[in-house]
Amino acid sequence: MVVAGTSEGLNRAVQEALSHEAFRVYTNPDAVGVEVAGALKNILGIAAGICDGLGFGDNAKAALLTRGLVEITRMGVCLGGRQSTFFGLAGVGDVVTTCYSPFGRNRSVGERIGRGESLETILAGMVNVAEGVATTRSVHALARERQVEMPITAEVHQVLFEGKSPRSAVSDLMVRLPKVEWDT
Repeated sequence: MVVAGTSEGLNRAVQEALSHEAFRVYTNPDAVGVEVAGALKNILGIAAGICDGLGFGDNAKAALLTRGLVEITRMGVCLGGRQSTFFGLAGVGDVVTTCYSPFGRNRSVGERIGRGESLETILAGMVNVAEGVATTRSVHALARERQVEMPITAEVHQVLFEGKSPRSAVSDLMVRLPKVEWDT
């Protein structure tokens, strides 16, 4: 787990209070990055679930999540977070759990969408909240406002709120102009 905040002393106090042999706590001074990573990974959870629901394999999902991590890092840095935070526990660590766990609410929503269910039907039957649904809407608007390139988020938004089919969204992601991997 990671505890984040601008007070190094408070971070350490929380770390010391919670750490023991079965629970390891790290500190991070980048509260903005940790918060943004924690919210935006839920969008990737939905995307990963769609990938699963469409029956794609591990390689496709790994590529999706790798590019998705680049995307959420872009937004996080735009909002004042540190790039390195997205490659730590709050970024990669949380993305892996959110996107691979069979218990993930956001991944489950995406999987059901990939299998053809409507968002309205899925949400009506849920007891818990899949935060990624609302997050997708707000982050998509923020990305447009701040002119941050977030193609995966844009496609998830179209699937969730504009009636686009998941297969069309995947196709549109795949036919984007080729680029160098590390170009932002």
